[in-house]
Amino acid sequence: MEWLVTGGAVAVCLYMAWTIGANDVANSMGAPVGAGCITVKQAILIAAIFEFAGSVLVGTDVTDTIRKSIVEPTALAGRPEVLCLGMACALLASALWLHVATFLGMPVSTTHSIVGAVAGFGVVAAGVHSVHWGRMGEIVASWFISPVAGLALGYLIFKFILRSVLTKAQPLPAAVRMTPFIVLLTTLVVALATIYDGLKNLIRKESPLAAYLTGGRAVVVSVIIALAAAALSWLLMRRYARKGGKLSIPEQLRWVERVFVPLAVMAACSVSFAHGANDVANAVGPLAAVLDILKSGKVVPQVIVPFWILALGGLGIVLGLATYGYTVMRTIGKEITEITPSRAMAASIAAAATVLACTRLGLPVSTSHCVVGAVLGIGLARGLGAVNRRVTRNIFGSWLATVPAAAGMAMLLFVLGHHLGLDALLKQLMPAVP
Repeated sequence: MEWLVTGGAVAVCLYMAWTIGANDVANSMGAPVGAGCITVKQAILIAAIFEFAGSVLVGTDVTDTIRKSIVEPTALAGRPEVLCLGMACALLASALWLHVATFLGMPVSTTHSIVGAVAGFGVVAAGVHSVHWGRMGEIVASWFISPVAGLALGYLIFKFILRSVLTKAQPLPAAVRMTPFIVLLTTLVVALATIYDGLKNLIRKESPLAAYLTGGRAVVVSVIIALAAAALSWLLMRRYARKGGKLSIPEQLRWVERVFVPLAVMAACSVSFAHGANDVANAVGPLAAVLDILKSGKVVPQVIVPFWILALGGLGIVLGLATYGYTVMRTIGKEITEITPSRAMAASIAAAATVLACTRLGLPVSTSHCVVGAVLGIGLARGLGAVNRRVTRNIFGSWLATVPAAAGMAMLLFVLGHHLGLDALLKQLMPAVP
């Protein structure tokens, strides 16, 4: 019986990881695909590499037993079987909601989904008082902070590109002058985002990397990398301009857009790597907690995540992106606003910079919301008519529905599981704790 319970928990974890790949991962690659920088197959391959690398190489190896501290741990400390059942129900409920959102093509936050589900089972299992409503208030605040910050930054970055390059009388010479600065900004953001967000789980105080990749030294390392990339781009652009010769304005614009293709892809890879490093915990964290409780019969504040569980989460994310990620990619890349390589680059950099800034400031943030906000920003930079308001309203509606929908599903699943006596069965499988 124990192997059956363990297998069921692993299956639910894999399903959750699959839905994360289908919904959340597609956000990072939607803009480059919509701009024609890469094909859907190329996006799947690139994202698979960076997501899996982020999940397995630097994914968090320690997870909170109660996801994001939404439910007071002491409320369930004496009933580990209830927590075990509740976490399994929360995982399944979150995955079901993500599946529904992906079917509708709506990009939503996987973190908000699992947090809402945990809160839902917590209310039923331990009462309303057991939920940290202040933390839930931070989640609600992030519905506004993330997209607005991403929108503002996306708008400003694309406006700068418009005025300094795309609307100039001679776009190609203007691109030659401005590209090193744009590359400097892009590389700096990507480097900082990778160090502070993508590698934060790897850089511990005892690590030899800690001395070089924390605090001011991390900034110095990022600046050096960015300056080297800017210098290289200056040399390449001079050769690029000579090959262009005397072109018409439309031809110059086409040449200029090609310059932004590698920058857009590079920025999207950074977002994808950081996502794999951090959001894989949404799938593997509850599974690690369930397996630890089954093994020890106790509730502990933190649980070590075995490597095989991280690998399982990374595999599920890759499978979800490969088999179903095209629906959300289409929404991000095609349906919100028209995207070109320069716009895709602006959106990806705005999203990465927003996640980085909000994380460093300790503000609640959703990568999905940042990406959507940034895409809206580049659309609004060309006027309100450039944005599909119907799709935007539907996306906002799905964001508002995420927490209550996941919570409601978790409540129903937990009540059903308790009615079937699954918590009692789990208690029988646990070792006796003196």
